[in-house]
Amino acid sequence: MTAEAALALPVLVLFGMALVWTLLAACAQIQCVDAARAGARAAARQEPRAASEAAVRQAAPDGARVGFRREGDLVRVVVEAAAPGPGALGLTLRAEAVALAEETVGVRT
Repeated sequence: MTAEAALALPVLVLFGMALVWTLLAACAQIQCVDAARAGARAAARQEPRAASEAAVRQAAPDGARVGFRREGDLVRVVVEAAAPGPGALGLTLRAEAVALAEETVGVRT
């Protein structure tokens, strides 16, 4: 009985730590998605670049990289961040959002 407990306890602790890490990574991914959406909305409203970046940084995880790109009538925002946790288990989380620029809404060609 003692040998089984000595083997099972570390496995349970490791499993619990993996669950916590997965939850933290999922929360950081949701933050990236929210930040990309906020940045795309701000950029689509033609807000200044600094204001759009501030909207992204407010919602993004710490240390996130942000990219803005204009593609015709569309504004594309990409947010990348490292998943929290040990470096060996490091993942790069990425979210992208696209919005139609407001000056093009209702314009007929």
